[in-house]
Amino acid sequence: MTRSPSHLVKAALWMTGAITSFSAMAIAGRELSVTHDTFEIMFYRSLVGICVVALILTLTRKWHQVSTERIGLHGIRNVLHFTGQNLWFYAVSAIPLAQVFALEFTQPIWVILLSPLLLKERLTTVRMLSALIGFAGILLVARPGSVPLSAGVMTAAMSAVFFALTTISTKSLTRFASIGCIMFWLTVMQAVLGLIASGIDGQITLPSASTAPFLLLVGLAGLLAHYCITNALAIAPATVVVPFDFARLPTIAVIGMVLYHEPLDHWTLLGAAVIFVGIFLNVHAENRNSLATPLRDTQHK
Repeated sequence: MTRSPSHLVKAALWMTGAITSFSAMAIAGRELSVTHDTFEIMFYRSLVGICVVALILTLTRKWHQVSTERIGLHGIRNVLHFTGQNLWFYAVSAIPLAQVFALEFTQPIWVILLSPLLLKERLTTVRMLSALIGFAGILLVARPGSVPLSAGVMTAAMSAVFFALTTISTKSLTRFASIGCIMFWLTVMQAVLGLIASGIDGQITLPSASTAPFLLLVGLAGLLAHYCITNALAIAPATVVVPFDFARLPTIAVIGMVLYHEPLDHWTLLGAAVIFVGIFLNVHAENRNSLATPLRDTQHK
């Protein structure tokens, strides 16, 4: 199906909102790391999320969609996401922001590799090739052997794995739960997890006048980013949305350079470009297959 220029412009605007939101969350996470640990950031972020989700469910009159069906799977999903998000927040405080985003972009590669094991999906030749290209990009970003593998690099890479597991478990949840239900349990469960993890050391740092705006920004930006991406995918194919999403990398690289004097590492940019090629190859193949399938079905009828 051909998309009109107006649809592509709208998708670009939605993705601009997503890029802005993700960048804002990274900056807020960096600023908050001076005062709050990652567990506290997740706890306060989830409290903001609860308020937003509850307001939306009330205004749309969709509280009836929230149920305890498959509550165990909700729990598994949110433990995975909580772990990945904590690793991500640690990474943004430890290594250049561009490097965090480059390694985070490997999430679709891990989805490709883990889906056959967890969702029984077929591992095609194109998917395997995409994964191999993606891992080549990881090696360019991390450069093991030439530079020490820091904790920040390891946590950024591991966050992508946990985000991939979150994506796979979300795919399972969407078969019987609404988005509102998933988001409700996401914010509630992660608030509980954040409170427990924050209180392990017997001390929880309360928000201050300087940190409260950043905590609010983290909570709102996370929800807004995914809302923007969802809307972009609703009006434009993934082959259009994915390239826009990768614009996050040069954007955050410039932000890191301006705000935190981080150098523009050409290896990180090159590795991210290779990762992009691998992911785009798979997205393009999946898009062609989805367009071809209805044609084959029609021919059989």
